Amino acid sequence: MPLNLDVVAAESGPYERSWTSTDTLLYAVGVGAGLDDPLSELPFTTENSHGVRQSVLPTFAVLVAQAPGGRDLGDFDPAMMVHAEQAFELHRPLPAEGRASVTSKVTGIYDKGSGALVVIEAVAADPGTGEPMVTSRSSVFVRGEGGFGGERGPRDEWPEPDRDPDHRLTYATRPEQALLYRLSGDRNPLHSDPAFAARAGFPRPILHGLCTYGVTGRALLHTLAGSDPARFAAMSGRFSAPVFPGEALTVSMWVDGDRARFRTAKDDGTVVIDRGSVLIRPA
Repeated sequence: MPLNLDVVAAESGPYERSWTSTDTLLYAVGVGAGLDDPLSELPFTTENSHGVRQSVLPTFAVLVAQAPGGRDLGDFDPAMMVHAEQAFELHRPLPAEGRASVTSKVTGIYDKGSGALVVIEAVAADPGTGEPMVTSRSSVFVRGEGGFGGERGPRDEWPEPDRDPDHRLTYATRPEQALLYRLSGDRNPLHSDPAFAARAGFPRPILHGLCTYGVTGRALLHTLAGSDPARFAAMSGRFSAPVFPGEALTVSMWVDGDRARFRTAKDDGTVVIDRGSVLIRPA
């Protein structure tokens, strides 16, 4: 059975979801906060430090906007599906604990030849007022499901930087990073089960793409936004290569006013998040 193209434009939800102070703390540790210096990111890793108010990492917005789709994409091997792209717009800083009403829809299924690209947009809104909190756009690539004669889809422009980065920051990841991150809700066995990872063509479980995304978001937050989540407006990037838990990640940033382009790479130079863009609000 091929992918089900009838799901395009069909809206799912609203789905009510909530999170606690513990959830946001666990997420921060799951994307490496406090790893290099346990005292350096206390607003994101503690809720009872003297003189420190708990804050939420901006990339937690992606989890806030996740919801069960309730849609049938078709019959395919889930080991052949990988996260391809992720973007979000944060309309306001997220509270340490809260609730949201999430609606989502598949905005396109595109034929990339070797596979299919499924694009999903979700909006998380305040359940009391209906005011948008997060708009999320993500895509997954399903290997082996292309060739059905569909459109290839739009191509976003991303001018190649022609100078050295304005900033470069390296963060470590833990060997058990994927085991920590999965506790925030993504229990895909690709990140924990050696047999499942082997079926997908990997020698061992890989790190969640959204964990790499969260590590990258920390670098952008601290370097470009003065560690202030209220200044972090939007972020997007394309996953281009796998990361194994324990590998270090270097984020290179090219600043142009309130916007910056970025890339995340491993120590051997392999780019793992490409075509990155971030929007920072003025102080």
